Amino acid sequence: MTGNADDRAPRSDTAGGTLGMSPDEAAATDEAAATDVPATVADPRRLGVATWVIAFARFLVVLDGTIMIVALPSIQDALKISPANLNWVVNAYSLTFGGLMLVAGRAGDLYGRKRVFRVGLVLFGAASLLGGLAPTGAALIGFRAVQGIGAAIATPGALSLLVATFPEGRHRTRALGLYGGMTGLASVMGLVLGGVLTTYVSWRWVLLVNVPVIIGVLLGVGALDEGGPAARTRIDVPGAVTATLGAGSLVYAVDRVGEHGWSDAVVIGFLAASAVLLAAFAALQRTGRTPMIPREVVRDRGRVGANIVTLLMSTGSFATYYFLTLYMQQVLGYSALRTGLMYLPLAVGFGIAAGGVGPQLLARTSERVALSLALALAAAGTAWFCFLTAHSGVYTVMMPASLVTGLGLGATVVVATGIGVRGIDGSEAGIGSALLTAGSQIGGALGLAGLATVAVTTTEHAAKGTPLADALVHGYTAGFKVAVGLYLLGIVVSLATITRNAR
Repeated sequence: MTGNADDRAPRSDTAGGTLGMSPDEAAATDEAAATDVPATVADPRRLGVATWVIAFARFLVVLDGTIMIVALPSIQDALKISPANLNWVVNAYSLTFGGLMLVAGRAGDLYGRKRVFRVGLVLFGAASLLGGLAPTGAALIGFRAVQGIGAAIATPGALSLLVATFPEGRHRTRALGLYGGMTGLASVMGLVLGGVLTTYVSWRWVLLVNVPVIIGVLLGVGALDEGGPAARTRIDVPGAVTATLGAGSLVYAVDRVGEHGWSDAVVIGFLAASAVLLAAFAALQRTGRTPMIPREVVRDRGRVGANIVTLLMSTGSFATYYFLTLYMQQVLGYSALRTGLMYLPLAVGFGIAAGGVGPQLLARTSERVALSLALALAAAGTAWFCFLTAHSGVYTVMMPASLVTGLGLGATVVVATGIGVRGIDGSEAGIGSALLTAGSQIGGALGLAGLATVAVTTTEHAAKGTPLADALVHGYTAGFKVAVGLYLLGIVVSLATITRNAR
């Protein structure tokens, strides 16, 4: 393309039509736009449709990471899933979603983002349908894993299209705010919708509801723009295998600790395998001719820091949702519906942060300050949860702590996403965005496995001398304290990796 796209595109005050031009001038401008200017620049209506298709696709795949949590007790009763395997209803999705994200990001760059995006959506929808009809716990966990594969295939193309479409600056910040808002809001709305659907229909509709939404998103894919081609023409298969198996081994080992302890031979074996596989992945990325993670993508320390912060934040936040759900249902005796509705303050906080606080932090302060303030707010809200007891008042702890936590987590998502994708060439946007999502999903799986182990161990010790309800709360608050520590560690990472004046 020659010339400046903004100068050549027609100026319009409405979704259609070109103001202030004669018919001949308008025709000439339209011809130039058709040949040289991307459709998303020349047609605001198409750009708007594309943005919302991306946003709702993102909303759906993130929603399914948490929508099952409130439904877990009902699923356990209906399908007779053992307590040791119940976490895998959630973790099977998170693990395949995060573990395959990097190779899926490269596939979209190489084989066409729209094509790969469609394939992922269809697979996600089919697995949702089959999972909603699953007759056994094993079948449900299997279909959840396939659902995660579909989410992994679809997700990188969504954010890479956004990065390729919007130039850096105010427009991209606004678009990232919407994308980040959907990301944060979906994780909380999943808890609300899970409670409503489980109560009024059935836990099966927690999955079946995805099908009509997927159909609607597929109908809008034609509005998306393909973006620039990738410079690389090969997929790093050894890198994909070592990264996926390494992450999977780590999550499985940590999840098994809760039942068998750290001295268990299988736990030790999988931890060792994870260390070897992840070390091999790191070596391959340094020495390979076509590494899965291009060196220029991770050369920016700030971008690396944003990915680490995303991992830490997700580790703490997913576990927080899990503990709050168990607290409300097992200690306070809330129904699935009331549990879901109690997450509304968290959702409100997310929405406010994504729509205003996060973008304003990015616009008015340095990236380092913005991310540190967001994490500090998340840490403060989660620390408030540490004051929960078996008889806590809803209005003194649960609701205000949820609102503050939502504000902090929502702002963190928006700011970290903005830092994580800034400066990435459009042809590498898929793999760049995949890094953020992979960190989020793997962090969530590790949080559910690792912090659940902390909570169970603490509860077992406390139960020897206190009533069961109090012992359970001791376990949950121990998990909250670890989450607070993770957010504070995120502040340290942001201060150490992000340039002082980076904006």
